[in-house]
Amino acid sequence: MRHWPTPPSAPVITSGSRPSSATSTTAERVTNDAALTRLHAHEMAARLRAGEVSSTDLLEAHLATIAATDTAIHAWLAVDGDRARAAATGAEQRLSAARREGDVAMAALPPLLGIPVGLKDLVIAKGRQATAGSRILEGFVAPYDAHIVEQLDAAGAVIVGKTNMDEFAMGSSTEHSGYGPTANPWDLSRVPGGSSGGSAAAVAAYHVPLAIGTDTGGSIRQPASLTGTVGIKPTYGRVSRYGIIAFASSLDQVGPLARDTRDAALLLGAVAGRDERDSTSAPLDVPDFTATLPDGDDEAAATLRGLRLGLPRQYFVEGMQPGVETRIREAVAAFEAAGAEIVEVDMPHTDYGLATYYIVAPAEASANLARYDGIRYGHAVRDGDVIANYLSTRDQGFGAEVKRRLMLGTYALSAGYRDAYYIKAQKVRT
Repeated sequence: MRHWPTPPSAPVITSGSRPSSATSTTAERVTNDAALTRLHAHEMAARLRAGEVSSTDLLEAHLATIAATDTAIHAWLAVDGDRARAAATGAEQRLSAARREGDVAMAALPPLLGIPVGLKDLVIAKGRQATAGSRILEGFVAPYDAHIVEQLDAAGAVIVGKTNMDEFAMGSSTEHSGYGPTANPWDLSRVPGGSSGGSAAAVAAYHVPLAIGTDTGGSIRQPASLTGTVGIKPTYGRVSRYGIIAFASSLDQVGPLARDTRDAALLLGAVAGRDERDSTSAPLDVPDFTATLPDGDDEAAATLRGLRLGLPRQYFVEGMQPGVETRIREAVAAFEAAGAEIVEVDMPHTDYGLATYYIVAPAEASANLARYDGIRYGHAVRDGDVIANYLSTRDQGFGAEVKRRLMLGTYALSAGYRDAYYIKAQKVRT
């Protein structure tokens, strides 16, 4: 039986005094924490550039919200107030200098300068913990930055900390974290989805306007749906996986969580791009994903007029809660009212999707997670011979859901079963 310490009831915000804010000379300052945190990221960016709010005040408003509400939600595994404050101070200095220099300097500022962002704890960030939500990586501090962390730094983002997740991204509820579950901010008795539930909950609870998640079999899209946020699983290869702790390498992808589509597009544009360290990274230019977004309700309605939208019959499954179907039907009606044509379509292979996923993903996970042995990093048992230590380390370090999937994946790849299960699943997939 595993005996782990009880997880903290609230995130630990590291020490550091609250810095004084820069004085705005261009507009009345926004000082109310709730008002600041409820702005969208693109609105925050505009106010920062206009000098209506400082990046330090913006950060402090979000840190205060985390401190006040995360005891109940547990969206965060680590909040690094000191590093975030240093980044916010640096952003404010850049903004102040650009305002003095004029329009050209302002136009050259990076898109996320001074904007708070959360990272799913599957993302490697130098000098920060990287647990993947697992006790087997407890105490591990990353020695390098993932590509998306480099991209976020270049974009001027203020990284607040690491969000909770299902262990090694294996789960759909964020109940399978080695550090305790995350609650849905809309109803604390319900789950936020998973495995990126911490990131989704943090965005929904106004802890940050933007967060990074990963998606292998729905782990961005499903928690976005359950928390009323916007999540995108980008096309495979659009965002580098370098520095992302692997679950199922042919399915894993990194993407944004936000409170509206424009913010999601803004974050995706910041982290996307070719990375030579990831052989699957697509050699494509990154467009301005916000450029084609409609401006206002009238323009949004115009983009839907005459558009044909498919509604798969197979997606209305047995057991769907009536309230969920009602909301979907309401959305369909809204699209129709805006002039879109709704067409029912058949996607018969949908029925095989889940079975295929539960062969391919665990098979890849069984190989990827073989490296966690307690020898080089993370949790380790040192009270027997090498084999006994290895087995005990993995037994104590992995949770029940991870063990189930590793057993399934190992079985699917074993002699006599690989052709019958894994190879067949790959054929169905393609």
